[in-house]
Amino acid sequence: MTRVCLLGSDDVALRQTLLSHETAREALRTYDLTEPFHNAIGLETVSLGAAVALLNDLNWYLVRYAEAALVREPSVSESEWLSRDLATAIRDDRVSPAESGRYLKVYGVQSAGDSSGEEPADGLSDGPGPGSSDENDGIPSDENGHGSPDERMDKSEDEDGRTHGHRGAPPKLVEPMYVTRSGGSIPEYDLRDVGETVVVRVTEAAFGR
Repeated sequence: MTRVCLLGSDDVALRQTLLSHETAREALRTYDLTEPFHNAIGLETVSLGAAVALLNDLNWYLVRYAEAALVREPSVSESEWLSRDLATAIRDDRVSPAESGRYLKVYGVQSAGDSSGEEPADGLSDGPGPGSSDENDGIPSDENGHGSPDERMDKSEDEDGRTHGHRGAPPKLVEPMYVTRSGGSIPEYDLRDVGETVVVRVTEAAFGR
């Protein structure tokens, strides 16, 4: 399975905002949504092509409300994510998986209990974000009566797929650092004192942007 992770912008409650828009809600309806990181949406698709197609369907919303869209394709890497642009380039055979690992964006992972982190931006827990006034207030159940994706999301997962309780605060991705892989090694993340990192492969054009 190919995983997708949507990272919300600092001033937007991503899950509530996307699910307040009918088109985005319909695109996400068939997926079991998780919360791998603070203000993020995680889901699984059947293939890299399906993941890219879903991101294309959500493009209008991602441009406005998301900081980044990430894809993890096991045939490329079991542990490293791909940026949306790189995932698209690999799907279109413009970049081979073997050549995709040189340019990297490395996030620090800050645990929810780390007192050194910033407080969430105002409004992240207070309902739909901007731009939702033209949509229905209610989120209807599906044809099987199972409720919306928002209602069905009763668990969260971290970046390695480990589940934790729905009410447990997920870790937060902080301060990405752009690095290049040299000789198979990745420079150490040094922007903060963190215990873990998340590595995202990016295109050469996006490197250091």
